[in-house]
Amino acid sequence: MPRWLPRAMILALALYACFQLGSWAFHQLIGLLVNILIAFFLALAIEPAVGRMAARGMRRGLATFLVFFAVLVAGVGFVVLLGSMLAGQIIEMVEDFPKYLDSVIRWINDTFHTELSRVEVQDSLLRSDWLRKYVQNSATGVLDVSATVLGGLFKLLTIFLFSFYFAADGPRLRRALCSVLPPAKQTEVLRAWEIAVDKTGGYLYSRGLMALISGIAHYILLQILEVPYAPALAVWVGLVSQFIPTIGTYLAGALPMLIAFTVDPWYALWVLGFVVVYQQFENYVLQPKLTARTVDIHPAVAFGSVVAGTALLGAVGALIAIPAVATLQAFLGAYVKRYAVTDDPRVHSHSRHGGGRALARVRSALGSGRRGPSAGQDARAAVAPQAPVPPQGAVPPQAGGEG
Repeated sequence: MPRWLPRAMILALALYACFQLGSWAFHQLIGLLVNILIAFFLALAIEPAVGRMAARGMRRGLATFLVFFAVLVAGVGFVVLLGSMLAGQIIEMVEDFPKYLDSVIRWINDTFHTELSRVEVQDSLLRSDWLRKYVQNSATGVLDVSATVLGGLFKLLTIFLFSFYFAADGPRLRRALCSVLPPAKQTEVLRAWEIAVDKTGGYLYSRGLMALISGIAHYILLQILEVPYAPALAVWVGLVSQFIPTIGTYLAGALPMLIAFTVDPWYALWVLGFVVVYQQFENYVLQPKLTARTVDIHPAVAFGSVVAGTALLGAVGALIAIPAVATLQAFLGAYVKRYAVTDDPRVHSHSRHGGGRALARVRSALGSGRRGPSAGQDARAAVAPQAPVPPQGAVPPQAGGEG
């Protein structure tokens, strides 16, 4: 056995053990890494406001605290307002539930000629097996729900803590990162950081603009239907549908439907239809155009980045996919060498010229088939002897001469 073989085997086993250890550590820390990624993009989002306040002489720590405090107050006030409104509407709905049930039973009896009664329906529901199983599962899942809520609060606190440090110590973090890089690389890192701040701010601006448009559209619908709390519901739909990816649309549309149901059950269907139609308009018309203008990426690239981000990181990936791709595209664009495009008509409208030439060829072929020589003449012309080519330096004979 060669001398190097035992040492090679030990080295291979050590590398395999390090790989397994690193893979295990990565899977254990994936949640923390995702939270740090969210915190980093949140710090980039508030960097312009913190930078303006710091430029006026305020300390960055105090400026960051004031920005977070304003966001927290606005969020808590909005949640409290909607919570009180929702609680009042749920109580009203529970009190009026027998009236709704009587109207539904009356419609069923008139339409299908049945003889149902509210007492029989209530007894059948209360004595059903699925209701008993649902109550049992809900009772056993209270602890799970509590643990989920506490875990969500802890993640939220972790994200805010990291984002506060990233925003408050932004210059120190950039200096620490640039201190381990050569001067040429330092310029590139700082340029990438600036691009990331601009693209993240543009993305949030586009989201805020879409939230405003969505809120106005739903406010008009709710006012037409005379649904109570129309302004608060419009703000709810605009914010939740834009800043909670994947499931935000369904959460945003559920609350207006619930409130509209208390006014008239048919109004809930109108709200549902409007939410579905507007969502399609937003996904395929409004969002691609606004994203292309504010983040400066192609609508197809924006849509594909959201799909890829959702597949990789779920809701978090869908939220940060567009600013991340926009930053990467703007940073790598400086290293792509571009040339002037030739003034060729095919560059501007290839299909028109190419199609015209193809059509001209077809017409010429059909015309030659109608007016041209026959196949036998073509064959004879193909085999006809050609005039010999005189050798180089020879004088060709003159016409009418002796040769």
